This record gives sequence, structure tokens and C-alpha cells, in this order.
Amino acid sequence: MPERLVIIPTFNERENIRDIIAHVMRLQPAFDALIVDDGSPDGTAALVREQQASHPGRVHLIEREGKLGLGTAYITGFQWALAQDYEHIFEMDADFSHNPDDLVRLHQACTEHGGDMSVGSRYVKGGRVKDWSWDRVLLSYCASLYVRMILWLGVRDTTAGFVCYTRRVLEALPLQEVRFIGYAFQIEMKYRVRRKGFRIIEVPITFVDREKGTSKMNSGIFREAVIGVLQMRFGGWIH
Repeated sequence: MPERLVIIPTFNERENIRDIIAHVMRLQPAFDALIVDDGSPDGTAALVREQQASHPGRVHLIEREGKLGLGTAYITGFQWALAQDYEHIFEMDADFSHNPDDLVRLHQACTEHGGDMSVGSRYVKGGRVKDWSWDRVLLSYCASLYVRMILWLGVRDTTAGFVCYTRRVLEALPLQEVRFIGYAFQIEMKYRVRRKGFRIIEVPITFVDREKGTSKMNSGIFREAVIGVLQMRFGGWIH
């Protein structure tokens, strides 16, 4: 049975994609990679195909038509991973804001410490953010605090996108019912996992601002998270 798969959504990441794949391929124990590319006009997918030739059977690519959103990219990746019988499925950004070396620690949190899901966290002891302005750090921390106050998640870094899911967790979730596709997607997934009674472990990481490429964050994504949290808590559609 395949063991570890890292899902990396991309849109215009040609400056990062070769290096991030190469780094993942060097890890021990071995991780496979699935790139879900939303029709990047900069040729990201072509560079992934080059990496597929260099790492046969370990680098996979799903190409989608147009920019369909982070959440749908991950749901597509989850469904593919389950169909391929992977046991541990990871989320990671393509821009090196997440250190690929930390994938090993996320995996250990589930295999050695009893986690059903592990989260690379900026806001537990030992975690931190590097190269962010103070106001951006404050905004991010307050956003997580807002989520914790409303949803009672028991997770400090509620918006984190560096995650390991065990297969049993993803099999238990109604993936077709996940509603949010932007920033709120990460919150909704943690909320659904917690509501199912699974154990979430936070692993301290250093989050680094991207050096290459352009951030995908915008005000619309942030608004979705603010309003989405209230909908999750009071909408009655997550059980």
C-alpha cells in the first residue's frame, strides 16, 4: 500500500515548483507528490511533467481548467489519494512558506504520537513566523483567536495549511459536502475533523514568507473566513 502523499496545489508557481518537488523527493522516509495545477498560464504544469520523467511513479499531476480554488484542489487531491490507497495524505504550499523537512515531523505526530491529524502550527510553543510585518502577524493571530472563540476547536493555528491527515479521517468526512474553497477551507476541515471526534496534534513550525512568486491572498478570501466561521457554528449544516 502506498504510504505518504503530499498534495501541492499550484497556480503560477514556475519559480518554485521544481525546487519544492526536488526537496520532497529527497526526504526519508519517502514521500510521493501530487501537484494539482489550476491551468497556470506560466507553464507550471510543463515543469511538473519534467519532474515526472525524473521521478517515475512518485510525482503525479492533475491539470484543471482555470482557477477553481484551493479547497476544491485539495478535495480533488484527497479523492485521488484515497483511490490510490495512500495511508497518510499531506497538504503543503508550493512557495516554501512550509519547510518540506517538517513533513517528517507531521508524519511522526500521527504514526508515533497517536494523532489522527497533525497541523504545522505557528502559534504553539516553539512555532513562529519569519519575515512578516508586525501588523500581518497580529492580523493572522487575531484571526485564529476569533475562530477559536466561536468554534471551540482546541487548535491554536486554526487557519494553518500545513497538515497531515490519516486515511481513516478523510474516509470519515463527507468530502463532497465541504463548502468553502478559500481561506475558510482550512478552518472547515479542522472543524469537521474535531466534530467527528478525531485527535488533532499541533506540531511547532517556522512559517516563512514566500521569496518567489506572488501571494494568492486577497480581501475576498479573508471575508470568506470571517463570515464562514459564523456559518459553520450557527448554520446547522456540519454535524
